[in-house]
Amino acid sequence: MVASFATQIELDDRGVAWIAGTKVKVVEVVLDKIANGSSPEEIHFQHPNLSLAQIHAAMTYYYENQQTLDAQIRRGLEESDDLARRVSDRDFRSKLADLKRNF
Repeated sequence: MVASFATQIELDDRGVAWIAGTKVKVVEVVLDKIANGSSPEEIHFQHPNLSLAQIHAAMTYYYENQQTLDAQIRRGLEESDDLARRVSDRDFRSKLADLKRNF
């Protein structure tokens, strides 16, 4: 007997990983895990449109491609930090700094 599994992850033309059939990036699920320490069940509660299988697939993809995704996350944080400096909203900068410390 041969088992086959449908992939849960798709890459767009920029190499960004998305959960297939959704508008949720893999890094969004990963950041829920990193920033909040959320379990897959807690992430499912926050994103009820995602199945636990999709959440686990996103985390599996992350662990298999951690260096690449960590670099994407860092770039995103740097871009957010630059935008925060330009906008100069103290509360936003504080929340962003907290997120960076947790990463």
